[in-house]
Amino acid sequence: HLIESGGGLVQAGGSLRLSCAISGPVFTIGTMAWFRQAPGKDREFVAAMHRGDGHTYYEDSVKGRFTISTDATRTIVDLQMNSLKFEDMAIYYCATASTVTIRLEMYDSWGQGTQVTVSS
Repeated sequence: HLIESGGGLVQAGGSLRLSCAISGPVFTIGTMAWFRQAPGKDREFVAAMHRGDGHTYYEDSVKGRFTISTDATRTIVDLQMNSLKFEDMAIYYCATASTVTIRLEMYDSWGQGTQVTVSS
């Protein structure tokens, strides 16, 4: 199970930190990731972390603004979002995959999503 928290309303230029708590057989997880879905758009990749070596991956539009991180137990995965833009507004989903991948269709466990609203 994945449970997200931390969404909310923020002004453009502001920051939010999302958190995802992972429970269950974590030894099967290869990659932990965040995706987002804006109204009328497809769900898209945002950031990911290889659970084994900590290598990170970012979608180009969030590089330098968003940071994915985990705790010592690697059962919490956070997304620090800085310099938020109107176009970052979406429902953000935490997800895990058994392989090292950023392909959405390879993720088999999803959280319920948390809304991020950016006001201009």
